Amino acid sequence: MSGIPSHKTLHLPGVHGYADRKSVAAGEVLRFHVSSDRAWQLSVCRLGSDVEGRSDDEVLHRFAPSAARVQPIHPGSYVHVEKGLPAALPLQGLTVECWIKPWSVERRQSVIGQYDFPAHCGWGLFIEAGGAPAFYLGDGCAFRADAQQAHGRLAVRRWQHVAATWDGRVAALWIDGTCIGRWDAPQAVCPGPSPLRLGASAVEGAADVFLDADLAMPAVYNRALAPAEIAQRHAARGLAAPNGRAVLACWPLREERGAQVADASGHQRTGRIVNHGTWMIVGPAFDPARVAPSEDAESDYDPFADPLRGHGLRLASDDLYDCRWEATHEFRLPENARPGIYVGRIRFEHEGREADYDISFVVRRPAHAAPAPILVLCAVSSWLAYASTPFAKNRVDDPVWPRRAEGLENCHPDAPAFCSYTYHRAGQPCYQVGLRMPWPNASPNALYDPAGSGFCQWVRLERHLHVWLEREGYDFDIAADIDLHRDPAMLARYQTVFVNGHSEYWSTPCVDALDDYLRRGGSAVVLSGNTMYLRVSYDEDMTVMEQRKVNGPAHDESAPPLGPPAGPFGEQYHSQDWARGGRLKATGRAAGALIGLETAGWGFADGEDFGVYHVVQPAHALFNEPQPLGLAHGQTFGHAPGGGLPRAIGHEWDLTLATLARMTHTVPPGAMLPDPPAGIEVIAHGIRRVPGRLDAYLDYFSNLSESIDGLSAEMIYWERPQGGRVFHAGAVGAAWVVDCDPVFGGLLRNVLHRFGVT
Repeated sequence: MSGIPSHKTLHLPGVHGYADRKSVAAGEVLRFHVSSDRAWQLSVCRLGSDVEGRSDDEVLHRFAPSAARVQPIHPGSYVHVEKGLPAALPLQGLTVECWIKPWSVERRQSVIGQYDFPAHCGWGLFIEAGGAPAFYLGDGCAFRADAQQAHGRLAVRRWQHVAATWDGRVAALWIDGTCIGRWDAPQAVCPGPSPLRLGASAVEGAADVFLDADLAMPAVYNRALAPAEIAQRHAARGLAAPNGRAVLACWPLREERGAQVADASGHQRTGRIVNHGTWMIVGPAFDPARVAPSEDAESDYDPFADPLRGHGLRLASDDLYDCRWEATHEFRLPENARPGIYVGRIRFEHEGREADYDISFVVRRPAHAAPAPILVLCAVSSWLAYASTPFAKNRVDDPVWPRRAEGLENCHPDAPAFCSYTYHRAGQPCYQVGLRMPWPNASPNALYDPAGSGFCQWVRLERHLHVWLEREGYDFDIAADIDLHRDPAMLARYQTVFVNGHSEYWSTPCVDALDDYLRRGGSAVVLSGNTMYLRVSYDEDMTVMEQRKVNGPAHDESAPPLGPPAGPFGEQYHSQDWARGGRLKATGRAAGALIGLETAGWGFADGEDFGVYHVVQPAHALFNEPQPLGLAHGQTFGHAPGGGLPRAIGHEWDLTLATLARMTHTVPPGAMLPDPPAGIEVIAHGIRRVPGRLDAYLDYFSNLSESIDGLSAEMIYWERPQGGRVFHAGAVGAAWVVDCDPVFGGLLRNVLHRFGVT
């Protein structure tokens, strides 16, 4: 638990681990952090040519066996205020107020107080199971059941003003300016020695009873506010901080980033956020209709210039972005280690059989070494976005991750399981994922829905291209997209760049780096679908990735969450850079303007809905130079011999702006369709003849549409007027077929030849 105050611990059954970095250069030291309840042995391996197994993985080092050592986790975010109200000073009166938006009221939660059960119970505002606010007034010593009363009921997913008052004789609870309960409380009240906490209280000294809610303008007074004052505070809608000598503490939450929370009372009760929380949350006075007529419209809205936006902080009982485990092993990669995907392979016994747990990481060429002609980017940001169930229950066989990354069975019911595609346990949308966490979905043996198809959208998928390049004798480097985020100038060293797999999540520096590289005459081979669709950012020490999916302005936020894990409209602004998030095209960086294609849909079935490419321009140079492929109009490729799986067109896919315009029947208010870029040559159509369950064909604005005779992807060659050349295959499954389809392989050789790579 290094680095945080005493916190409730959660001990995990099974084997779990992570590396301190997701990408490392040859010659550098990598540290592994492992928790295991049984004996285990760690090896460091470079993955070989057997994508479906481990038959030729190269073992660089095998450590001595390790004994069992369980390292606990400490989930739950809250604000720790070391300087609470004086422990032994009797209070003559007290008011606690805040705006609160509960996400769930299924269990007891702590809002604010100095309360350490059972020995040091001072004062506190709570939410009881079922939603009733509760006010505890104790003497700072042992818990007394008669010192607390609960009244009323809070609604979920709606902002409400809550106040608890005590004038030395009578206590009362208020919701939205209305008294919901009053009782005699003539007892002595002392804060006691527990630190002051927002969003938690303590149990036997450790932070616990965490809050699942959004907070705005919490404040503490040394007297009971009068009914008229409470009504005034309610009418202020959380936009004005209280003042006067009676204010003992107030946290306006204006910081909107970082771990410090300033106290506006003058008493220096600065708070520290534990386990990150979530900033850039709209407050109770925010009006979505004032932002934009629709989420697709161009808007000059500035969240910091909006006087009604307010400032909220979202807390979650399962927030965790850094396990804080001690390193169990460290290994210096050899200076001559070949670029590729490597694993820390933990071997252990599970249910009477030998099992492996792989910790994937990228090894890149050292900066001082001469680069290869080709750079292959690994879609690490997408691997992170889908990293649900980081503490999944161990298994021997290859795991199949369910649709939309709902995750595998958790090893512990209270272990965090959220990712960019799943909500927090209480229903909060997930805007952040941590890099110092396990990511078993990025294991090279992980598969993805549809079960039985052999499909994966992460490491296992991307390795098909790596294996093909090695087999064909191409010299290439590998780097993670997070490396490009750190060093946007790195592309200038390469003749061509591969964008591979399900490369959905891009940071602004990465997008701009690729655009600059192409403008200078570079070339890109895009074997991806759903490409460059959503924006991410990273904090300064590269430990937390942020993305923002939000609902439209007309969505009823009081309704239960449905569909993709999106948050309330207005929260599409990142806390790490305060810039707009969500779809990249809404931030002014549309994929279609950069690489020629835009996201056009997705589908999930039993694998039979995966389609193939149909030749449109058989005379095109890419089908004939220097290797004639002998294709005729309408002939298919992008599939295994005989037409079986793997097939390229499935899961997610991309289309030209011209085709998306044909699929767009309604333009949202304030939005407009852009003109298609000039010079794009469509050389093949990706057709899906068999509809999949849960198909979603999207128009330009990502609204539901319908396919044009099964057209799902377009394969293009584009000599960009602004500079640079792009070959784009338009489908997530493109890399899946490259090492089994000789036609696709021949096409790639022709593409690389055209880009000057031999």
